[in-house]
Amino acid sequence: MSEVRIPAEPRTEFGKGGARRTRRAGKVPAVLYGHGQEPRHLSLPVRDITNALRYDANALLELQVDGKAELALAKDVQRDPLKQSIDHIDLIAVRRGEKVQVDITINLVGQSPPEVLLQLESQTVLVEADATNIPSAIDVDVSELSVGQTIAASDLELPDGVTLAVDSEIAVIVGLAAPTADQMEAEIAEVEAELGAGQQVEDASQAEGPSGEGDVVPGTQENSGGPSEDADKGADA
Repeated sequence: MSEVRIPAEPRTEFGKGGARRTRRAGKVPAVLYGHGQEPRHLSLPVRDITNALRYDANALLELQVDGKAELALAKDVQRDPLKQSIDHIDLIAVRRGEKVQVDITINLVGQSPPEVLLQLESQTVLVEADATNIPSAIDVDVSELSVGQTIAASDLELPDGVTLAVDSEIAVIVGLAAPTADQMEAEIAEVEAELGAGQQVEDASQAEGPSGEGDVVPGTQENSGGPSEDADKGADA
């Protein structure tokens, strides 16, 4: 598990406007919760916190606040939907030796057999671990996975001191039968036929042209009893 030192400053501006000004200053607005304390509003250098969480979402953060060090984990990271830059972070305070529950990424290792199609039921698994000894990922070897075989949470090889915090029987990975070449060709032909039928309908519709019923002849008014354009202009004047 990685441990990263992050300089942090108390934040006195709140709300959307304050958050925008914090981000314009090259920092990320954050809130630190936990241990029965009042939530504390902080700002973190955007480059430092981005690099800290780039490869390990559960990196242990040593926040340097007012000359004191406080350990924390990123609990909820909000990102810009387009840029994927960090907009806001909720942090949870932790202590050394304290047990916490976190979602750990499942990392597939090896190449599954050609006849097996992998179905990943979940990209993470909830575990309980020491706050200072959280694994960055859990490797799962799929090189010998067979069709119809299921890897459950209980089958995961967890590091020492890490235990499951979910039902041990939930499925994590399922081996499905990969489609044969004939099946794939049949599916492609079916899609092509549907696209061709749709194109034929569109071509026929365009060939018929728009209905003349109710059309307005250019240069005339739809309602002969209505005011003329010149009358409208005169009224505006």
